[in-house]
Order: sequence, then structure tokens, then C-alpha cells
Amino acid sequence: MTLIKSISGFRGTIGGFPGDNLTPVDIVKFASAYGQWVINNNHGKTIVIGRDARLSGKMVSDIVCATLNALGLNVLDLGLSTTPTVEMAVIMEKAAGGIILTASHNPKQWNALKMLNHKGEFISAIEADRVLELAEKNEFEFCEVGNLGTLTLDDSFIQKHIDAILKLPLVDVETIKAKNYKIVIDAVNSTGGIVLPLLLRALGVQDIVELNCEPSGNFAHNPEPLPQHLTQLSSLVKTEKAHLGISVDPDVDRLALVCEDGEMFGEEYTLVAVADYVLKNSKKGNTVSNLSSTRALRDITEKAGGKYTASAVGEVNVVTAMKETKAVIGGEGNGGIIYPELHYGRDAMVGIALFLTSLAKSNKSVAALRATFPNYIISKNKVDLTPEINADKVLEIIKEKYKKFQINDIDGVKIDFEDEWVHLRKSNTEPIIRIYAESKSENTARTIAMKLIKDIGEIANS
Repeated sequence: MTLIKSISGFRGTIGGFPGDNLTPVDIVKFASAYGQWVINNNHGKTIVIGRDARLSGKMVSDIVCATLNALGLNVLDLGLSTTPTVEMAVIMEKAAGGIILTASHNPKQWNALKMLNHKGEFISAIEADRVLELAEKNEFEFCEVGNLGTLTLDDSFIQKHIDAILKLPLVDVETIKAKNYKIVIDAVNSTGGIVLPLLLRALGVQDIVELNCEPSGNFAHNPEPLPQHLTQLSSLVKTEKAHLGISVDPDVDRLALVCEDGEMFGEEYTLVAVADYVLKNSKKGNTVSNLSSTRALRDITEKAGGKYTASAVGEVNVVTAMKETKAVIGGEGNGGIIYPELHYGRDAMVGIALFLTSLAKSNKSVAALRATFPNYIISKNKVDLTPEINADKVLEIIKEKYKKFQINDIDGVKIDFEDEWVHLRKSNTEPIIRIYAESKSENTARTIAMKLIKDIGEIANS
């Protein structure tokens, strides 16, 4: 079964049988439930829709738009777009909500409906449960022919998004332009191929080498921007003698960077670098990241006189904690940057603008800038879940086994040792348990992760 219903939306592989995969029947049901939820909330009748370039995108979009129209809702369709652009469009248009059609980092056979509220933010767990309840009970009512909604196509919001970024006080186009940067970009053949060249040129970067920038949906490599998937980008940065390499995922909410020597900047350190720049230019600021993110953000926040808070994994949880603590920046260690001065959503585009400004003002190379931050290593691993494994029971046993250490169980189980930590949690998007361990030693981090993987295996077998 590859249909997953979670706080991250309704996600699955295309084809197969209804209820087992993301079929047209399931798309209609989930879109109908979301549309009815919007109607019940009475925040208006306009829904913003946008999609990444994956192969099923047009088909899924047509079904979603028609379904929402059948409920009497008006659809503003951005076409090929990005997750943060759809979020911005909801805010700009004062819409009642939005749906982003993307399976984010999942391979091309996947797609998903990711749902927004009228603030342009992902709906909460409670709201997602209500949408799921409406779907399961078929509690939605379609309109008579005279009350059908309208469909409006508008591809102008990418430029509007860029214009809003350029207006931010901490984005300095002239300083970036003066550096004459040469940048290689890898957009994994999705909508980043449309967005990144436009953004970089608006920021004053003219020497751009494009890699996998045709938005065909035929992903040139695994679309998750991890080091093992960015070897082509790394090689091209060195060959082209570029100052920087940039990679984004298919919906452009995650940002990965490559140093001028071809080494990875580190997805965990994308947020750290941008946060360091923001903190240094704020009177005093707090930060938030999730439990699986590097301690380096905490270190630089406390050094700047601010307070760091760890949230449960998931953008909606990070945003909630950011609002509660009045954080000036936050995000997730997967390259997701949330800058509330623009909007409360992970946004690789604003991350690029802030990073390039910071880099230009530092007068350092990318590798030299990376060397200024506390150095931690995270070992990221996963265990596939089979039907006979009770993940919740496994985590409870792990929690009991390591109870003499500091435990945080707001999202899975995080065990804090004196100089290291390990975090185990069920994924919201895949049938796996993720195991992340961090230390200042790569070998130690890996050893800790392997020990917990062994523990899980022993528990499952018993």
C-alpha cells in the first residue's frame, strides 16, 4: 500500500487500485473533503492551486480543479509553481486556502495534495484529521449547475514572489551583484528550473550554469537534495570553477549548497548560515528548528543572546513554535528555511537571497564561511517498516531502555547524551522509522545510529 494520509497531506503513487494508491477516485475524495472543510470555515470561496513538474501533475491538477469547481469554489491556478509561491499567493490574494500538488522529495511516481489554510500555512494535525473524517464519511455536497465555481489561470506569482524577496531589508542586491558570482544550479528537472534563473538574475547574478533545469518531470536523479544525489552538481562546480552550487527539491522548499571545491556545505548548515546572518542583523532574536536538526543552530543562537527552541518534526510544528517564541528565523535541518519577515513557510528562494547577501558581505569563499560555524556530523538512517512491526511499541521499548538519559518524546524518542544525541521517529511521508544521530565525530554518530538500528532489529524479532 502506497497511499499515506498524514499531517503532510495525502500522498501516494499514481496508478493501482482506489484506497491503495493515489488514484483519480482518491484525488476526488480528498479534494472534495478539503473543499468542504474550506466551505465550512467560511473564509471565502477562492482556492489557490500550484504544482511541481512531475509527470502526473497536470492530470492531478485537472481533477483537483474540477472537483473544487463542482463544490462551488473558485480556483486560482498558478500552473507550474513552487510550494512557497503558492503559500505567498494565498496571502497576497486573501484566498480561503490552497493546495500544492507535489510529493516533494519523493520519486517521480509519487504525487500528493498538500493543503494550506487561509493564512498560507499548512493545516494543523487537528484540521487534517477533520479533512480526513470528511473524506471517510463522504460528507461533502456538490453544487447545482448554476453555482459551479470558476477557474482562473495566472502564472505571474513567481515574479511577485521574487519581487517580495527583493524588497526585504536584509537582501542586498548591489552587494551580491558586485561579487560577479558564477553559480551552478541543479533543479532536478522540476520547477526550480523556471524559478532559480529568474531569481538569481534579479539578485544580480549573470553567470549561471544550468543543470537539469528543463521542467519535464523526468527527474535526472533521486530528487531529495542529499550529497549522494548531487555528485554531478559537485563535479560541475569544480569543472566550471564556480563560486557556488545550488540544488533544490522538486517543489523548491528545500535548499542544498555546494562549496567552490565541490564539497557539500551540508543541508543542516543551510539554515545555520542564514540564521547566523539574520541573528547578527537583528537586535535580539530567537530561533526554532525540529528535534532532528543540528545543535549548531542552538549554539549560534545562544552566542547571539537569543533563545533556541526545538519543536516536533514537521513544518506546521516549527511554525507553531516560532510564533510562540517570536522567532526571527527557523526551519528544519533538511535545508528548509522559514523567514517570517516574508511568510511562515519553508522557502528555498528567500534562503538563496539571504545566503548570497551574507556570503557577499562576509568577503569569504563558501568553504571559508562554512568553517566559521560549530561543526557537527549527523548520521541519517532509516528502518523500513513491515506490517508485523509495531513502530509505536518499538519506540516505547527504546524509551524505557534508555530512560537514564535525557528523553524528549514530543515526537518519537530523542535521547540526549552528554555530547551527542539520537532521534527516532516514524516518518509522516514514508513507511519507515528515521534514526538520526549527531556528534562532533562522524564515526561516533554512525556508531550510535547503528546501535539503535540493532536495538530495533532485536525488538522486532522478539
